[in-house]
Amino acid sequence: MTDFKVGEKAVYPGHGVAEIIGIERREFSGKTLEFYVLRVLENDMKVMVPKRNAENVGLRQIVAGDQIQEVYEVLNRRGEKISTATWNRRHREYMEKIKTGSLPAIASVMRDLCILRGDKDLSFGERKMLDTARTLLVQELALAKGVDEVSMAQELEDLFALEPGRAASAS
Repeated sequence: MTDFKVGEKAVYPGHGVAEIIGIERREFSGKTLEFYVLRVLENDMKVMVPKRNAENVGLRQIVAGDQIQEVYEVLNRRGEKISTATWNRRHREYMEKIKTGSLPAIASVMRDLCILRGDKDLSFGERKMLDTARTLLVQELALAKGVDEVSMAQELEDLFALEPGRAASAS
């Protein structure tokens, strides 16, 4: 189990990169529990996660080395069958992947939606999910690679800019 320190960055599944801004003790039913106090970087939301439950909720370190390579392998993988299930079922499948906090799983959501975007206009829900997946990837990869988020976002977009059937000027 990872023990986080104040000032460290961590990933809180479904919300993205957060900073550990404190460790607090609270008493509940006569028992004292320790909590990580997180500030989600995307929206400044504050979250308290019991230290003893941090692993169960998926709080984890920022990806590194091999994991970064795995994300790029997922993003570059083409030719896999994209789910032909109804949008509702696909939406549920993609949300489950995003909620795991697994960067390769989130990368697969972005990849599939970017490929789908080359074949048809995405619905509002699909565009929103693509934005969520992109934001989570950009935040963590930029931090892991030590680059700014703007250039990281551009790098990810460039991976899908010239998909077959898609105009090069489309965004």
